[in-house]
Amino acid sequence: MEEERPSRRERDKERQRGEMLTAALELFSKSGYHGVSMHEIAKKAEFAIGTVYKFFRGKEHLYETLMSEIAVKYHAVLKDALSKEEDTVALVGEYVRAKAGVFADNASVLRLYVAEARGASFNPRAGLDEEIGRLYDDVLEALALVLEKGVQKKVLKALDPYYMAVALDGLTNTFLFSWLKDPERHPYQANVGMITELFLRGSLAR
Repeated sequence: MEEERPSRRERDKERQRGEMLTAALELFSKSGYHGVSMHEIAKKAEFAIGTVYKFFRGKEHLYETLMSEIAVKYHAVLKDALSKEEDTVALVGEYVRAKAGVFADNASVLRLYVAEARGASFNPRAGLDEEIGRLYDDVLEALALVLEKGVQKKVLKALDPYYMAVALDGLTNTFLFSWLKDPERHPYQANVGMITELFLRGSLAR
């Protein structure tokens, strides 16, 4: 059955919402979460302040929306990469590459999240962290399942699959955060092969 196409009104509302989020991200990236007001966001997006409040309850809600959307994208892309019908070694490489793509496509949002999360004044609502944490854990469990199959097939060493997943996730994050800090000095894409090899050297069955 063909899906019903959104109405023009719905498309306009979605476009306006996207413009507000884009404006907020640009301002947050430049001045930080606490250095930006809703009035500045409205001005940047070229909407009346009342119109912005029709979409978002306040600046915190707008920030939460930015972070939640990237968490959903992260979850969808990595779950898709891990669901492919490939062998364990290929899936490990697929995971590392897919994670690179998510970060590259959403670098501005991720830099903002890292900067604010590490700031002493950052105090997000618990619900945001819970949602991001739930999606993150689901990806980690999916990765652990892939590695568990590798252990069962004796492709990987008989180690705890969950902690192997934690190790691979930590390895990729280390390279990714270095890339966020200095993309030219630490190009993640160029290191995908090395990351995969470093993990597999310690995990492949001999």
